[in-house]
Amino acid sequence: DKEATDKIFATHKPTHVIHLAAKVGGLYANLDGNLEFFRDNMRINDNVLKASFDHKVKKVVSCLSTCIFPDKTTYPIDETMVCGTVTQLYCKVHNGPPHNSNFGYSYAKRMIDVLNKGYSAQHNCQFTSVVPTNVFGPHDNFNLQAGHVLPGLVHKIYKAKKDGTDFVVWGTGKPRRQFIYSLDLARLIIWVLKEYPETDPIILSVGEEDEVSIQEAAEAVIKSVGFEGKVTNDTSKSDGQFKKTASNAKLRKYLPDFKFTEFKQAIKETVDWFDKNYETARK
Repeated sequence: DKEATDKIFATHKPTHVIHLAAKVGGLYANLDGNLEFFRDNMRINDNVLKASFDHKVKKVVSCLSTCIFPDKTTYPIDETMVCGTVTQLYCKVHNGPPHNSNFGYSYAKRMIDVLNKGYSAQHNCQFTSVVPTNVFGPHDNFNLQAGHVLPGLVHKIYKAKKDGTDFVVWGTGKPRRQFIYSLDLARLIIWVLKEYPETDPIILSVGEEDEVSIQEAAEAVIKSVGFEGKVTNDTSKSDGQFKKTASNAKLRKYLPDFKFTEFKQAIKETVDWFDKNYETARK
């Protein structure tokens, strides 16, 4: 809501903004609602950046997603090469359609980069964005229909253990993802807000070598939950995009010594939080 957004800015008068507001959901929520994901997110993004401009915010950091990249592209996704007057990242982003499973959300997220460049070119605004890979952690949305893959797995496996039922992985389990722990991402976003000087996006991700399959992620959750039941795959369900491998070379250029939380440890902390806060967790 444009008026409500403007009222928040007028009331709190922020000098710096981390823009995380979005309509989000997992693979199957996107498949069923691409139009709503596009329209709602376009309105959200335009309202937040226009309010930031109108209220003279010094810097805005918006959150994109690796799903903005074309379905058919070269891997790893990166920002290290130059193409004309814009980075290779920008060229790759707009060089083909995203995967059709979540095209509405993807196109809306792409347009944040266009808005940032427009505000920078016409008004010299310091509006930038980050491109995190798959995020998970405490306080996540663990809803079985609307949640992202990792929190969805946590809830499904937790529920299977609690109910004494089999656990079913939707799809083949073969697609690969880079998962970033939310606490690590939070530290990186604060660094971007304080130190990152560019308008062009920066990918925030673990290394390519830390990419895991959905099946491997499920196995890590199974171990942390302590589930000992039967595990099967429902291959009638869509796998979505097979991979979105991203390079963190640009991040490493700025922060060569940044330490990411080990994946299995981050899974354990997330599972422990969900177990402790089951009654009040978003689910």
